[in-house]
Amino acid sequence: MSAALLACMILALFAALLSGVPAMLAIGGVPLLFALAAIPFGMFDPALLHAFAVRVQGVMENGPLAAIPLFVLMGAILDRSGLSARMLAAIAGLAGGSPRRLALAVLGVSALLAATTGVVGATIVMLATVALPGMLRAGVDRRAASGLVAASGTLGQLVPPSILLILLADQISNAAAEAARRAGNFGASPVAISDLFAACVGPGLLLIGLYALWIVYALPREANGGELLRARYKAGKLLAAFASPLVLIACVLGSILAGIATPTEAAGAGAAGALVLAALSTNRPPLARMLLEGGLDTVRLTGVVFSIVVAASMFALVFRGFGGDVMIEDALRALPGEAGAALLVVLAAVFILGFMLEFIEIVMIVVPVAGPVLFALGVDPLWFAVLLALNLQTSFLTPPFGLALFYFRAAAPADLSTATLYRGVVPYVGLQLLALFLVWLVPALATWLPRQLL
Repeated sequence: MSAALLACMILALFAALLSGVPAMLAIGGVPLLFALAAIPFGMFDPALLHAFAVRVQGVMENGPLAAIPLFVLMGAILDRSGLSARMLAAIAGLAGGSPRRLALAVLGVSALLAATTGVVGATIVMLATVALPGMLRAGVDRRAASGLVAASGTLGQLVPPSILLILLADQISNAAAEAARRAGNFGASPVAISDLFAACVGPGLLLIGLYALWIVYALPREANGGELLRARYKAGKLLAAFASPLVLIACVLGSILAGIATPTEAAGAGAAGALVLAALSTNRPPLARMLLEGGLDTVRLTGVVFSIVVAASMFALVFRGFGGDVMIEDALRALPGEAGAALLVVLAAVFILGFMLEFIEIVMIVVPVAGPVLFALGVDPLWFAVLLALNLQTSFLTPPFGLALFYFRAAAPADLSTATLYRGVVPYVGLQLLALFLVWLVPALATWLPRQLL
């Protein structure tokens, strides 16, 4: 009976999410309704619901999660100040009339933006409004230009710092601790955010390299038609555009990876540094307006993130109350091939969920349920976190609900069809899966750097 209830609950949850109900209400409300309906029949222990307040308090007192609003604020200020657009304009000026060089320049700037803003929406909108018209004028195919903008704009979810990695580190650490407790080990070390940041450096560079190779293969060296971009920027202008963001990246990420500052401390310093850079920059909006708009962006995004985190606590509580964790563990352990097969099933499920759900919802639902089982089977938590991050990267580009597709569609020219966009992102989804496969084959791509920094 519990299995039937769980199946009905999950189907009702997906139906609510797909119907347009806010994610927080669907993820928290549907399980709560099922729990309340099961209590009179003795199928759910009401005492479990008392633990929800404790879980919420734990989320609010979780120090590492405080880095999320600070990193979001840093990115929002940099975006509002116009520094991102000036970086793109400077490096695009060096590309001349070559579609290939211009596309590589856009990819390079996107990689730098990923390490400063980490906010997918802002990056894609900026690229679609600033970089896309220039690529089209230089003769870049509409399909190729659309796919590049949408895909490179999502790099901020894999390249640290990012909201995804902070949430993943927290959930992976909790799941690893749960697996250790089940095994009788109460002194397990958590998966630190700094460790996951370091683990994603190699895979992030790998993915950027794969994108670059695809651009070199797919785009011609010189323009075939259209208006050529022949501007040339002096070295001084290029240095002025890139010097301050590069210093900020080096200070924030360098202090985290070197152990000088915690992620929260580094995020606070990064937000302050971004504010200073914005105040010193020219041709920017008024500082008060920029702070207000950046602050509102931060409040909105942070509110969405934490509301889903809190709602997912209710889902996990009810899921365990119905015995779902035991069912999942039994099913994964029964697979032939043990840890490898179980990991493959989980990653395949995440990829499929990416067509329907956002990355926050997937992290908060899948990791608490499947993580303890995988870690009990011997899967390295840090390696699994990187594989999951690469897998979740595809969810931004897979229709119909890929966030990157919505952001791009909102900012792109009206005459650029959605079908063109979908065809353009297909190669990049394939490259993301290739990067995932390579990290699967060579775990050292993810685990080598964190071990060197111990």
